[in-house]
Order: sequence, then structure tokens, then C-alpha cells
Amino acid sequence: MDWNHYRFHCSWRVDADPGAVHEVLARADRYPEWWPQVRGIRRTGETTAVLRLRSLLPYDLVVTASSLRDDPRTGVLEVALSGDLEGWARWTVRPGPRAAGRTSPSTVLDYEQEVAVTKPLMRVLAPPCRPLFRANHALMMRSCRAGLRARLAAARHPV
Repeated sequence: MDWNHYRFHCSWRVDADPGAVHEVLARADRYPEWWPQVRGIRRTGETTAVLRLRSLLPYDLVVTASSLRDDPRTGVLEVALSGDLEGWARWTVRPGPRAAGRTSPSTVLDYEQEVAVTKPLMRVLAPPCRPLFRANHALMMRSCRAGLRARLAAARHPV
């Protein structure tokens, strides 16, 4: 087993139009406004940016994200990752089921990520801390879901 290789997948539903969800996710430069663990983003090119990420554990991850695919028609947003993590991440946005008695649209989001950790401290700690690293990622994604839902709700009902 490669202790430094991770695959993540999560899926959830949000009450919003798929186009609106795609639009929010496509604006990675605005992630720090609604996703607390994305601590900073610095654009380095037309389709690249450096992200500073930090969840519950007391360390930052710095990764360069390079857009591989942004297709509103299929709902796929995919980036290559390099730096403290090497690999890729992908959002897939698709129409979801309508809730009984509701006319508003819903969206199903799938998030997939496959990475190898290159940050030296994490590589050394991988065998004993792997469950903690996975839990940290799960916490980050729960915060993403809550922040995205709040962002979409605010867009539907501006103050």
C-alpha cells in the first residue's frame, strides 16, 4: 500500500440550478469567500492559481491548480494539482431530482480527487496519521458543502 496516495469521492445535493452551481464552482478565485479552508488564492496565469489550504490540522497545503477542463454543458470542472499534492480534482455538476411538492431545481454534485502527498512532514506521518488525514479532508468537504449551499441561497435571495 502506498500510504501517500489518496482517492476521495463525495456526492451531495443542493437546491439550485446546475448552471448556477457550475458558475460558483468555476470561480475558484472566490472560494475563500464561502469555503473556510481555502485560505488564499493567487492567480498565476489565465488558467492557473496557487491555493493555500488549511483544515483542522495545524499545517497548510500549498498547491498549484491548473485547469484541465471547464465544460458547462457536461458540468465538468477538472484541475491538475501540483505542489504539496500531486494529482487531480474534479467536480461534476448534474441536474438532480425534484423534491416532492417543490418546483425549484436541484443539483447533484460529485467531487473526486486522486492525489499523492509530497509535503515532507505528511509523508513521514502518513502511516500512523492516514485516518486523521482522511478525517481532515472529510471535514473540509463538509465545510465546502455548507458554504456552497449558503452561497447559492444568498444568490437566490439577495439582501
